[in-house]
Amino acid sequence: MKLSIPNFQFKVIPVFLITFLFFAVLPNLSVQAQTEGEDVLMEVDEMPKPKGGYEGWNAYLSQNLKYPEAARERKIEGTVIAIFVVDEKGEVSNVEILRGIGGGCDEEVMRLVKESPKWTPGKKDGEIVKVKMRLPVRFKL
Repeated sequence: MKLSIPNFQFKVIPVFLITFLFFAVLPNLSVQAQTEGEDVLMEVDEMPKPKGGYEGWNAYLSQNLKYPEAARERKIEGTVIAIFVVDEKGEVSNVEILRGIGGGCDEEVMRLVKESPKWTPGKKDGEIVKVKMRLPVRFKL
């Protein structure tokens, strides 16, 4: 029995598309990011922790989270993912929404993160460093 391989026609991907994909994906593979001329690490030996640990963070959320009225009316539920930097002093900066759900939930998460108490800073090789964090906040009616 003879196997035949179908005749495929391959299309050549333009060089500029390959270059675009390379540079679009490359920054996401790095463990460091640049923020205002300073290194911000994404992987460290000890990650920053909110005041009181994650139990303290959950208590902070339960006391301060206000489900936006627009989200309630439209029955919006889901997870908002915020990214931000915890500096060497434990202060939060550069808060952004990586994935939002709308209805005012994104703004509420930004407010909560910006107003959060100081965090315990992260450490790399025993030194306190700036760390970029990713934090999910779930909204459920």
